[in-house]
Amino acid sequence: MDKRKIYLNINNDIYELEIFPNETLLDVLRNRLDLTGAKEGCDDGSCGACTVLIDGLPMRACLILAVEVEHKKIRTIEGVAVDGKLHPIQESFIRNHAIQCGFCSSGMILTGLSLIEQKRSKLSRNEIREAISGNICRCTGYIKITDAIEEASKLS
Repeated sequence: MDKRKIYLNINNDIYELEIFPNETLLDVLRNRLDLTGAKEGCDDGSCGACTVLIDGLPMRACLILAVEVEHKKIRTIEGVAVDGKLHPIQESFIRNHAIQCGFCSSGMILTGLSLIEQKRSKLSRNEIREAISGNICRCTGYIKITDAIEEASKLS
């Protein structure tokens, strides 16, 4: 299988890469670009640990081929803070003790951020719970995670 040159827009930086057509976005992020915030959990899209935003929507990087997102805007957890300043949703996760082991945190934060950016209003707890339902927290931190996203939605 021959490699293909692609350009990826990740966190507003353009990367020129030579990749195999069957490489997942998760593999490219973690193994080629050292963007390790998206975690490799289940490798079948069921846990949400590899969640990134693609054109503002939460997607599972383990299920997407990198060649499929060449002309899309990709945002990882590494692109949420700006100039070393945490985003309000990140600060809210810290304030609400919504980060335990940290394995699900990037996916939860990005999913919450997408919901906030789409709704642009205060969110109900049910809306938040529904949005994060595809993200598994192994430490059962759902109440604090919901609290953090709810608080961040009020700040937006």
